[in-house]
Amino acid sequence: MIIDFGKISEICVMNFKGGNGELLTRNYEDDKCKIMMSCLKPGASSGLHTHECNCEIVYVISGTATFHYDGKTETAEAGQVHYCPEGHSHYMENNTDEDLHYLAIVPAHQAMTK
Repeated sequence: MIIDFGKISEICVMNFKGGNGELLTRNYEDDKCKIMMSCLKPGASSGLHTHECNCEIVYVISGTATFHYDGKTETAEAGQVHYCPEGHSHYMENNTDEDLHYLAIVPAHQAMTK
């Protein structure tokens, strides 16, 4: 199966999961997995959230992401991956003046609710 993000409409989400600012995203989702090609704009962040029924893998394509993971701060740059296992909490920020482009994959460990 090929997922062509160029054929998926981009949506703008403000204050994603209670964070701040603008997130542009193209998402593929079924009952087993959510795959997001996204751009977090400068100064924007996601909100703190816990992965209770899934995990999340975030591959940084370009830019620099600051992750707050279980109370620690980590920085990931292009070519690096941030992993948040099931049962852990995180949020990310774009503290730079350039767009942060990333691919996020959230596989379902239990049935996902939409």
